[in-house]
Amino acid sequence: MLKTFAPVLSAKPAVRLAGATIALAAALTGCAGAPPAPSATSKPVEAAAKAASAGPHWQRLHLGTGAGYDFPVYASHRLDGDLSRIREVVFVQHGLQRNGDDYYAAGAALLKASGRNPDEVLLVAPNFPGTPDHGKGFDGMPQWSVQGWMSGENAVNTPFTVSSLQVLDDLMAYVTDKARLPQVARVTVAGHSGGAQIVHRYAVLNNVDERIRARGIDLRYVVANPSSYLYFTPVRPAGADGRSFAPYDKAVCPNYDKYRYGMQDIVPYAKGANGLSLYQRYAGRQVTYLAGTEDNDPNHRVLDKACGAEAEGPTRLRRARGYLRYERYLASPGLVIRHQAYEVVGVGHDQARMFGSQCGARAVFGMAESANPDGAACRAPQL
Repeated sequence: MLKTFAPVLSAKPAVRLAGATIALAAALTGCAGAPPAPSATSKPVEAAAKAASAGPHWQRLHLGTGAGYDFPVYASHRLDGDLSRIREVVFVQHGLQRNGDDYYAAGAALLKASGRNPDEVLLVAPNFPGTPDHGKGFDGMPQWSVQGWMSGENAVNTPFTVSSLQVLDDLMAYVTDKARLPQVARVTVAGHSGGAQIVHRYAVLNNVDERIRARGIDLRYVVANPSSYLYFTPVRPAGADGRSFAPYDKAVCPNYDKYRYGMQDIVPYAKGANGLSLYQRYAGRQVTYLAGTEDNDPNHRVLDKACGAEAEGPTRLRRARGYLRYERYLASPGLVIRHQAYEVVGVGHDQARMFGSQCGARAVFGMAESANPDGAACRAPQL
């Protein structure tokens, strides 16, 4: 069941991607100040700007079993219409500001630039309503605390108790229903910053991945510049270079291993999960990590500075490198880790330029590097 909303999420006019998605950088990253001037890296999406500026489509989707619940999404097709030609679904997950409209617009520009047939690709931007969003049209829908949705916590408004991770399960069920989308062959779930935090935790904790792939649907996750990662054991990067691992000092942070950083007191969605078993399963899932080489400010305004996050490293770039080393540290002989990782050269905490980079556009939208010569360059992680 689906309804199209008449109102929009905010009073601001439709977003225009002037020059490129870089014009959206301030809104997408939550950073204050004017966006930077367009650069050469923005050119691949320049031609797509006008197509994306028509405004996003806000739809009210009914999800779940039993009575279920309504949930707002932006989508490139009417979800109650004919989806029989859709071959690929791309989710782009907003960050801390819960601005799914901006993320949808940026994704639409990049999708246009990719040259993909829009009739065969469904772009979806879920929008998790937060407790500050009262009066924005979310009546009768679950709402989460400002950061609770990023972790998989349950909705906080009665009568709703649904986890944000369960919402992703329900969205996944919706788009992989062969009765609804008979030709869908690939689903990508991508997030940047706060969105990357929920995408990463979903990639670790969900119980539907293998079942979906067993049905011949290629399921992938893209995790770009999150503030923290979920560790499976009590060790953290240690030493001046972060290349060894040891339990963190509880005198500095007594609860460093509590969820959302570790496995203690995990959310009800994953209750009873075992860390090492989760790691072994996660290693076989198709995950691409992206880290901006300039996302290295330990005082960044929206960097998670809780001691549990600081235990993972001082900056997002250091935390990303530490987590990649940690995955290899945990690996037993013969374990195949099906994860890819890239550093996006010269890019900081900027969703538009991360996903518009050569490796980002390829991971999220299947865009060949030859079609994106001016996207930011990517390199292997400096581990």
